[in-house]
Amino acid sequence: MELSQRVRAILSFVEACDAGSFASAARSLGISSAAVSKNVASLEQALGVRLMNRTTRKLSLTEEGTVFLQQARVAIEALDNAVDTVVARKMETSGHVRISTSAAFGRDQLLPVLPGLRTRYPALTIEVDFDDRVIDLVRDGYDLAIRGGRIVDSSLVSRPVCHLSMVLVASPEYLERHGIPDTPEELSRHNLIARRFLGGKVSPWGFRAPDGSLTTMEPVHAVVTISAPEAQVQAAILGLGIAQVGMHHALRYLKDGRLKLVLFGKHDPGNYEMVIQYPHRALIAPRVRATVDYLLAAFKQDETLNCSAEQLSLYRANR
Repeated sequence: MELSQRVRAILSFVEACDAGSFASAARSLGISSAAVSKNVASLEQALGVRLMNRTTRKLSLTEEGTVFLQQARVAIEALDNAVDTVVARKMETSGHVRISTSAAFGRDQLLPVLPGLRTRYPALTIEVDFDDRVIDLVRDGYDLAIRGGRIVDSSLVSRPVCHLSMVLVASPEYLERHGIPDTPEELSRHNLIARRFLGGKVSPWGFRAPDGSLTTMEPVHAVVTISAPEAQVQAAILGLGIAQVGMHHALRYLKDGRLKLVLFGKHDPGNYEMVIQYPHRALIAPRVRATVDYLLAAFKQDETLNCSAEQLSLYRANR
């Protein structure tokens, strides 16, 4: 039996099973009842088994027919998916996508992947607001937001990008002048660079004891307090002191030697994450879905967002 005949025969068989009769299957397929019967008979002859028993009142599947029907449905679904994929690719993703993200993440992580997004979807236009304030996604008219920190439960859909590890860093020059702290208690004798959030709260530093317990300290006696995390990194590079920053902000400077990790393995990286958020899962517009899927795939390839603890250990300060 040729492939085209086999496909017609399988479709006739599945439709007859679903409709319950050759006549109903024929109406659904737009062919005659005799053609459906002939197709099923040809299929049985090619397989060498009887797939269904026929009476004037009903059709009933044999054991072989039941097994074959299950596999035939899988094959038909695969064909339908292939057709849907081709149709979806032909439908050009277009429209305007409005994104909110922080200034640092937008500059260092989002902007570098936008050329690839535009190449993939040339009819897509992107608007990005670089703003560290907390926005109302729906009220302020954004399609999606890229946010970092401790993400609270909400009505928004959150797609995880990465875990945001915090690290303590200082320049080699600073450590040479002031020494390398071996315990959290020794930080009281060092120059600290603190971060104050826009709401006025100073970001605490966490430490893990050998028994796994967590202690926190606030760098209240910091010599410099800064609101922007990327500025903290620059302050540490300039030798102003020790700063707690996101690993994704510091990695390039750790790799080129301008920063070293301090108290690595004792400092707690925190329970922070980066997510992409948008209002609805089921009703997401194709332009937004395409953007989200592309960004998630691109961020997965970003080393600064996915550096392991083993890799980070290469950049620790040594006595």
